[in-house]
This record gives sequence, structure tokens and C-alpha cells, in this order.
Amino acid sequence: MDHIFEVKLDSGAKYKARGDDSLTLKPHDWCVVKKDFYMDYGRVTGLFGEYKPDEDKTDYPKIQRKATVHDQSKANENHVRSKSAMRTAHQLVEKNKLPMKLLNAHYSYDCKLITIQFTAEGRVDFRELVKQLSQALNTRIELRQIGVRDETAIMGGIGVCGRSLCCCAFLKEFASINVKMAKEQDLSLTPSTISGACGRLKCCLKYEHNGYLELEKTMPRRGDACECKEGRGKIIDRNLLTQKVVVEIEGNGHLTTCSKDEVTVVYPEKYRVSHKEEAAAEAMLKKLED
Repeated sequence: MDHIFEVKLDSGAKYKARGDDSLTLKPHDWCVVKKDFYMDYGRVTGLFGEYKPDEDKTDYPKIQRKATVHDQSKANENHVRSKSAMRTAHQLVEKNKLPMKLLNAHYSYDCKLITIQFTAEGRVDFRELVKQLSQALNTRIELRQIGVRDETAIMGGIGVCGRSLCCCAFLKEFASINVKMAKEQDLSLTPSTISGACGRLKCCLKYEHNGYLELEKTMPRRGDACECKEGRGKIIDRNLLTQKVVVEIEGNGHLTTCSKDEVTVVYPEKYRVSHKEEAAAEAMLKKLED
């Protein structure tokens, strides 16, 4: 009986492969995979259940065996060879003046294919580069462009929370994130505050978004005119988590903090302040969206 496994290469790339029960594979085991016209070498990172040919028509790569000491030795040699290939690739990229940033190179187990990952601002015509690399390295070349989020997931790092970046720790795929999510969570729209190491909006903006939407339903907005125990005033700040608001009392400018249940909003549309500054910040932050 075959099961579907997730295999991760040393370049950070992942794909699904199927393997027989007799291989007794488990997470962190290294294995040799038959993929298309070549053999590959990677590490098992997950199990997706039983492979059912009748239901799943996908032609998954086939795991041939659990890696032996000899396989590991050959993989180490390929890793050293890939560093040499990267030096050659960098020289050719500079020679051709291509606007691309090379990230890593991965030799297949049998050296029939070398895959080079890169990032670029837009589309890059690398056909001539592929020809030159193929001649210099004497093997088949695959250049693969990835996004900046994928680059960060490969490189890794520590977030402002002090933990490993989510994209390289546990995220399997990237959710769609926009500036509106940050705005609805009452976060500062400063780019340095809401953007992650990749320069895009932080993935964690998605985690609690639905919870903040529920909390916001019963909360007054900034700029709403209101009445509280100290008199009439205007809401200048609020905290969705504590469900409290800061009210500036009309006349004397005194600030007081109240629970949302202790204030009564009056004529919100008439007294609500303009959101021109927020709109300007939102336009500036559009480039951070996917």
C-alpha cells in the first residue's frame, strides 16, 4: 500500500511523492525519489495519508528507497558541486547584465538536472543564460523564479515576536493579505510596523482577523461624538481587545478612559472625523499587498 509524503529538497523546494509501506518512512528520514527523467534526494517532512489510485489521478513521483550512507555521501558531493555551479551562474548573470538575484542551486541525485532558484522584479528573458549555463555545467538547466515570500521562507530568520518566521516554521501556503486587515485591527499603518522580513504584509495579520471583526461590531469608531459620565466628548482612541475607548471631553480637553458600555454615541456620521490621513497611508501601503 502506498502513502503520500511531502519531500523537501535542500533548496527549500517541496513536492508530494508516494512511497510503499515497506519503506517505513517517517518525518526527517532522507529518501531517494524517482521524478520524471531523473532521481532526486530529499527529506520527508510530512505524511498526507493513503494513496488511492481510483480517486487520485495525480502522477506523483515515486520514492525508491530510504537513503543509505552511500546516498548521503553522494548528496553531500552534489551539495558541494552546487556551490561551484552558483559561482558560475553569478558570473554569467553579471556578464549578461540580467536583473535577477540568484538564491540557490540544487543538483538532482544523479546530476542529470540542476535547478537554480532566483527572484526578480518582473519577467526576465534568461534563454541565453540557460544556454550558457548548460554548456558550462554540461547538464540540463532549470531556472525557477520565485516570490519574495518564498525567498524569505527559504532563507529563514527571526520575527519581531522573537520566534522563527512563520513561513519557514509551519506555513504550508501563503494566504491573501491586504491593508484593510491591518486597518480593521486598529494597527498603525506605518510600513515598518505591518510589513515582515520579506517586505510584504505580515502573514500573522490573517491569524486573528476574524476575531477582530467580531470585536469591532459593537465598538464605536474614532471621531464619534459621544456622552459619558464626565460629559459630552469625542472618541479619539479605542482598544478592541480590552473593549475600552479614550474620550476627549468637550470644552476642557480632558481625556478619560471608559468601557464601551459606559459611552453613548450621538450623531456619529455628523461628528465623525475625516479619514484622509488613513486613506493616504493606505494608498502608500498598496505596494505591500500581494
